[in-house]
Amino acid sequence: MSRWKPLPAGLDPRVRQLVVRLRRLKDHGGLSLRQLAAKTGYSAKSWERYLGGRSLPPGEAVEALARIAGDDPTRLLALREVAAEAWGDGRGRGSSGAPDDVSVRAAEESPAAAGEPRTYGRSLRVALVAGAVALVLAVSSAVLLAVRFTGQGTGNTAASATPPLSSAASQPPSSSGPPRYTCRPERIDGLWYAGNSRTRDAVLAEGQAGPQVAEAQCLLRRAGFSPGVVDGIYGPLTRSAVERVQRRADLVVDGIIGPHTWEALRR
Repeated sequence: MSRWKPLPAGLDPRVRQLVVRLRRLKDHGGLSLRQLAAKTGYSAKSWERYLGGRSLPPGEAVEALARIAGDDPTRLLALREVAAEAWGDGRGRGSSGAPDDVSVRAAEESPAAAGEPRTYGRSLRVALVAGAVALVLAVSSAVLLAVRFTGQGTGNTAASATPPLSSAASQPPSSSGPPRYTCRPERIDGLWYAGNSRTRDAVLAEGQAGPQVAEAQCLLRRAGFSPGVVDGIYGPLTRSAVERVQRRADLVVDGIIGPHTWEALRR
């Protein structure tokens, strides 16, 4: 059993309770200060200050001593938190007259400065924080790259999906109404074109509008399936005509113009 020196006069009862508990655990383990330092990674001089009530032990040191002595670290850490509150407001430090310089105490409590094994609790927290920051930066960079790539890809797709129009393309829209389209069927290299678009793979469906729709409407008329007015608007009549063409060509009847339906319309 160690013969402990009296704790500093005026030491806050909350701090005193923690120190007394730490002393009992050390006595129970039968460890000297040197042995305690070797097992916890905190120097013998630091433990002398902790167990003498002159410095507040860090949570890692308290937890290490509890595990060595076979005690529940949760309760001991709770005592340490209560003691830290008293120590923080300056009323729990007693009147031992010993210096309480923060930088000196930090140097003494550093396992690296003492040339002893370092504890891993503090390092683990630092590593976790650094990892979280790195993860956030990585995710942000990936999102920015994805947005940039998607924007470029969309532009390229739009450009490739709109083939150049022939010289006999549809008339520009007038100020008095929607654009007017004309049908000028012409057979080129064995394929039919109506002068509004040369596309052979654009995907068109009900609700779309534009010169490619007008091209399909003209080709539907040429094939004998009336889509109604050639207005460049893919409506129910155009869809019905497309389905009849698909049915005649033994294609999937879905009312959507794709590469196979274009091939049937242009031949």
